Amino acid sequence: MTASQSATNKGESVRGRIIKGVGGFYYVFVPDRGLYACRARGLFRKQKLKPLPGDQVELLITDEKDREGSISSILERKNSLIRPAAANIDQALVVFALKSPDPNFNLLDRYLLKMRKQGIKTLICFNKTDLVSRQEADRVSQIYRDCGSQVFFVCVKNGEGLEQVRRALSGKTTIIAGPSGAGKSSMTNTLYPDAGMETGSLSRKIQRGKNTTRHSQLFALGGDTYLMDTPGFSTIYLNDIEKDELAYLYPEFDSYYPDCRFKGCSHISEPDCAVKKAVEEGRISRQRYDNYCLFYEEIADRRPY
Repeated sequence: MTASQSATNKGESVRGRIIKGVGGFYYVFVPDRGLYACRARGLFRKQKLKPLPGDQVELLITDEKDREGSISSILERKNSLIRPAAANIDQALVVFALKSPDPNFNLLDRYLLKMRKQGIKTLICFNKTDLVSRQEADRVSQIYRDCGSQVFFVCVKNGEGLEQVRRALSGKTTIIAGPSGAGKSSMTNTLYPDAGMETGSLSRKIQRGKNTTRHSQLFALGGDTYLMDTPGFSTIYLNDIEKDELAYLYPEFDSYYPDCRFKGCSHISEPDCAVKKAVEEGRISRQRYDNYCLFYEEIADRRPY
């Protein structure tokens, strides 16, 4: 690009999507042009509006040669998440291993609750089917058969089940999350070995932050398919969920609680509880219900601020 062309582009307004924010810079992918390092205008702070990965934005080019710009406006969001911080998400894919490490169902149920609270469709992917028996995989399948999420069983090592996952992600913007060791990164690399943003000529500002794994990052995979990699998690708090709404975040309870004897039944200690009866009869997963009881007690004991 000549100096005159660069000067011509300066001040040009273009649209793009934020793929990552770190160190005060927001990295915006502009289709057919590349990645721009941008600052956000001060008016966003005054409006208490923080740009998020996944945001569609308008930016003014300040230096075409070094791919730098300034975010001038954030387009209307379809939705936004608090943790992980993200915008315009269609669904979440949470990845857990069936073995090595053993699945933490308490942690998985917490994640499902957080996503359901925020109105985000969630897909569950259990990896490492090669390390467990068919009976164990079936047992896990029964636990989550009515949880409201589509469940996949895969083996990243040999590719089993990955094509179904790829189809479920196609044309969507998906957050992918999971604890360390579950195989999240390996699955992403196997599903999309050529994934990556066109980076163009990166300035030193971008180079400084581009390799961090501490921040959510959006990858364009083609055909309106985006995948947002997020930091691994080992703890999830239910601080935005009240005990009176907890039961309504369990889809498997929906057809039973209208038949409880008491309106507003907590499904913990009340007599003639249709949910507890369904648990005893095996129509609701005992594993899921036991976690519900633990979460209810945790929330009830939470100190008000």
